[in-house]
Amino acid sequence: MRRTIAITLAAVTIVGAQALAGPATAAPPPPAAPTISVSSGAVSAHAGASAGRGHTPAATHQNPMALRLPDGQTAASCADPTAIHGTGRDRNWYLYCTTDALTATEKTATGELVQHSVPTYRSTNLTDWTYVGDAFTTKPTWVGDANGIWAPDVVSRGGTWFLYYTASDTPSSTGPTGGGSAIGVATSSSPTGPWTDSGGPVVAPQTAPNGKGARWSFDPEVITASGRTFLYFGSYFGGVHVRQLTADGLRSLPETERQIAIDNRYEGSYLLRHGGWWYYMGSATNCCNGSLTGYGVFVARSKSPLGPFRDRDGVAITDTRVGGSPLLAQNGNRWVGTGHNTVVRDFAGQDWIIYHAVDRTDPYYAGQTGYTKRPALIDPLDWVRGWPVVRGGAGPSDSLQPAPAAQPGQRSAYRPHTVRTDVPGRTIRSLSTGFDGDELPAALTWTRQPDPSTYRVSGGAFSWQTQDADLHPPQTPLASVLTERAPAGDYVLETRVRMDTPATGDTFNYRQGGLVVYGDDGDYVRLVSNSIYDTRQTEFGKQVSGQPEGAPSYGNMVVGPVGDATTLRIVHRVVDGEHRYTASTSVDGRHFVRGGTWTADLGATPRIGLISLGGAGSTSTFEDLRVSTVRTVR
Repeated sequence: MRRTIAITLAAVTIVGAQALAGPATAAPPPPAAPTISVSSGAVSAHAGASAGRGHTPAATHQNPMALRLPDGQTAASCADPTAIHGTGRDRNWYLYCTTDALTATEKTATGELVQHSVPTYRSTNLTDWTYVGDAFTTKPTWVGDANGIWAPDVVSRGGTWFLYYTASDTPSSTGPTGGGSAIGVATSSSPTGPWTDSGGPVVAPQTAPNGKGARWSFDPEVITASGRTFLYFGSYFGGVHVRQLTADGLRSLPETERQIAIDNRYEGSYLLRHGGWWYYMGSATNCCNGSLTGYGVFVARSKSPLGPFRDRDGVAITDTRVGGSPLLAQNGNRWVGTGHNTVVRDFAGQDWIIYHAVDRTDPYYAGQTGYTKRPALIDPLDWVRGWPVVRGGAGPSDSLQPAPAAQPGQRSAYRPHTVRTDVPGRTIRSLSTGFDGDELPAALTWTRQPDPSTYRVSGGAFSWQTQDADLHPPQTPLASVLTERAPAGDYVLETRVRMDTPATGDTFNYRQGGLVVYGDDGDYVRLVSNSIYDTRQTEFGKQVSGQPEGAPSYGNMVVGPVGDATTLRIVHRVVDGEHRYTASTSVDGRHFVRGGTWTADLGATPRIGLISLGGAGSTSTFEDLRVSTVRTVR
């Protein structure tokens, strides 16, 4: 995906172009060659030789992957990565990235960072990569002057390599820019080029379904199934769609288009075949928000590559209460914004997920606050009861890890381990309430008390009208907050909230109710049931004060299922002196889906409680507020 986009925030764009690549160096064939099938820009390699005595010992790696440049520097970014193995006698792996700056030191004559158009790398071990050039030295003539070439997907068919890409801008009828985004393709006899563009769009710009501007035709993904080749594309504005490609792979058939995912939720599509199912993986929220990036990958599956795709709970990703089970989310270490993935299979049969992320301790190019670096990471992808999990459920890694078996005869020391889960322990009764009676408990106090006519306690519930206000100082009128002191140490905070916004409709935007852990108006985390245009989602946000000039102060991720009523859970733990807050959601109040983790310093005396805000006209009804100790289970 491109440089910056958010579900609830505005988009920013990127510029770029540059150099070329040379052919790969062939290697002799292995003693027992694997069967290699190209699928959606990745290689599925089934090793024909088992590891044994005398084979190369298992190697290690540590994220991020090392992308070496000719001058000895390491590339700062490899956003929207796609990876593929060479064909025939070629033992190399190839990695392709979106248009971006490679370093903060390479600048144009006017002082801007040089943009490299689809930088390409080669590796023998899937860990250490060498730069071989850029796919494009100049933009194809049909691509607009603004923005860059984004999100490549590379496949090999019949001896020809196809590089599909997002043309983030095309000429309009009145000038060289502003015609909308499109999907293009270039071909080559080598995985490193030179690439010859097809001369026109595979998917042309198209008006958005709401008739307001062009839809976002981003992030191509190509698969072949039952003798037909399909192209998936799309993003938040317009949703995700699929079309069948022509036999030569250079154009698509508009009459075959069908919707895969609803708008305002997914982009960065990736399709994977496993165990008789097609798995759709899509990324959600903001890709490029510095240390506040909450990007993550979600998964749903279908027996057909054309859908419908449903998550673990049976909810379709076309539903307005959007389906999709969390697959890859930040876990509290230094990596945030873990998204836009591809998958490869090593020669021992282990799947690996490659994705970009943001180092929250070093998020920006030097001297370029606001321009987010997105290095590439790799971690094992395991299968548990028919569903993928990353590193046994542990999520992105930051420490030394077993490396992939990237060559025939190699083996990896990686073995998945069961991850423990935090659940509520003993109820802290002095801080918990079922809202019995007709008054709020004395422990709960107001910050900026609202008009008493806008809330009430009755029938074992607390009803509170959503406010035409928010908690984003100083841009918005500041909303009321209802809180009590947070307990010392680790704890679990829960509520069950019912939003009266209907399941469909886009006139209820950002109306939300849920939990808050509140330091002050500029420092908090919140987990809410939210209306986001025509969708209903669970959002987990973080507000931070004191950010550098040019840096955002709010970031968001989305979590698990949402219903008429949704149980929201935040687990607070202190780990290595940092406060970590992990979100989970549930429709039935029993089966919880865990999402991502924010680290946050909310001061010495944070408070916990409830919010109901984002726009007037709806009501949040809370059945309870529960505070518990933390218990860990397997």
